[in-house]
Amino acid sequence: MKSRRELFKSFRDKIDQEEQNLLIRPPYFKDEADFIECKSCEDRACILACPEKIIVIAPDESVTLDFSKNGCSFCDECATACSRDVLSLENIHTSHKLNATFQIDFNRCVAHNGVICSACREPCIDDAILFNGLFNPVIDNEKCTSCGFCISRCPTLAIEYFVN
Repeated sequence: MKSRRELFKSFRDKIDQEEQNLLIRPPYFKDEADFIECKSCEDRACILACPEKIIVIAPDESVTLDFSKNGCSFCDECATACSRDVLSLENIHTSHKLNATFQIDFNRCVAHNGVICSACREPCIDDAILFNGLFNPVIDNEKCTSCGFCISRCPTLAIEYFVN
């Protein structure tokens, strides 16, 4: 039988695992497990190198992306600065794409509710946000790189993501 302490720790471990599953990682990583290295990294060079200032420290002390103010431009600076090879230019795949899938919550999207708004489409350099007329935007996941610029521009925070 577990002690109270072990029981509560098991709840905390489950919450920590769920938080880990919600982290959008910077580009150029090979394996999620490599982010354990971030916990012992002292210089956090990737954070300092990011011109968009979106790389932040996650609750588990690894790095994650915060799209509340900006998005990822795939500039390579984080990978170039990473001293532990967690992020590496060798891990560039055939197309830039982050470990998330984006979608629009139609209930919170003002365009889906009859208001002319294209705030999410304007910063999308991949032309991944498509409109049916003036209303009804949808994200084309074949084109979307999950860069996150649309998230910070949406006035109603209607763009959600799911980590792959």
